[in-house]
Amino acid sequence: MPGDEVAVSARADAGGASAPLDRVCLLIGQLGLGGTEKQVALLAEGLRARGVDTSVLVMFEGGPHEDTLRTADVPVVHLGFQRRSAGWRMPSDNAAAFLRLVGRLRRTRPDVLHAFLFHSHVTAAAAARPAGVPVLVAGRRSLGDFKRGRPLVSALDAVATRMTDHLIANARAVADDALRDRGVTAEKLTIVRNGLPGSAFEPMPPAPLATRLPVVLCVANLISYKGHRYLLEATARLRTRGVHCTLALAGDGPERAALQRQATRLGIDARFLGTRTDIGRLLARCDVVALASLQEGMSNAVMEAMAAGRPVVATEVGGTGELLRGRGVLVPPADPQALADGIERVLGNPAFAAELGLKARAWSEAHLSDDVMVDEHVRIYRELLGRGRRDGVQPRQRTTGSGE
Repeated sequence: MPGDEVAVSARADAGGASAPLDRVCLLIGQLGLGGTEKQVALLAEGLRARGVDTSVLVMFEGGPHEDTLRTADVPVVHLGFQRRSAGWRMPSDNAAAFLRLVGRLRRTRPDVLHAFLFHSHVTAAAAARPAGVPVLVAGRRSLGDFKRGRPLVSALDAVATRMTDHLIANARAVADDALRDRGVTAEKLTIVRNGLPGSAFEPMPPAPLATRLPVVLCVANLISYKGHRYLLEATARLRTRGVHCTLALAGDGPERAALQRQATRLGIDARFLGTRTDIGRLLARCDVVALASLQEGMSNAVMEAMAAGRPVVATEVGGTGELLRGRGVLVPPADPQALADGIERVLGNPAFAAELGLKARAWSEAHLSDDVMVDEHVRIYRELLGRGRRDGVQPRQRTTGSGE
């Protein structure tokens, strides 16, 4: 990792020792096709490949990453927490599931419990101490916009953060946002970028898509903060300029029906492809990748487009600027005019598009390896364990077997 990316943390290796790392539990809400879920799967597989006994604990439901994890000999444990239509039930409403989590942690005795996203973080913070977990880590994956106007959520997040040993942000923008929270200091925070598997850099045959027009691809779940409505509007503005294209939307979600109605009203060629697992082939088929998000942490969709050598036009939110500055086209959020201008600039200049793709691919190869991501997590875990043992925490006595 470049030095400026980890400067926000205080490194234990500058003045102390690290400790052996035997067992890690990763806690997440579900294993669907989101970016965080993909990174959890990559981290679990990488830890397992390095000889660390790793399991993934799922609060609510599984998903496509489950089979991948089990193929890599990473156990996936369903805890049985229940959602409700109006939102998440707090642990007091899921007493049996919470007790299952505490009991499992007591039996398996992990060195580190690493929680991802808000629900898991709050639950892990409540469970770690009664379970006797030596180190609790939380992954910061997005800006704190979700807490605005929600005092209970803000209070729970603050309490959980105080009970957490270390935070890992996936972008400098996310780290800077976290540092504005009360109780978060630079010593408690490290930046580790998301990683990409080697397969993301391999050439792929293009996916079939019946159109003779240039293809603008957007890979994002159809939820409001991904800004699809602005991308549809930008496509309509391009059409009025005589720049015709096919907009391919890979992903699904609650905004689909409204977006389909908007596309029909605008009279644009928008293809709603639904949930797809062949993103590499879609990237090989497209001419430009566009992302209109109103907020982001570190976008996996942008990273994968860069690895595939595709030119990217995206809104400058969260960590997207860190990825694309000097090797992509950045535009303001919620601005369909700027988005249309950026797409037209790429589609109208093949040499410029090719240059962006080459720069993006070269940078991603140098900076976005999943090996770097996993090794950084191992370093952090070991330093935190070593720090705790220097403060008087004794190594746990292990018994044979994984306790699964």
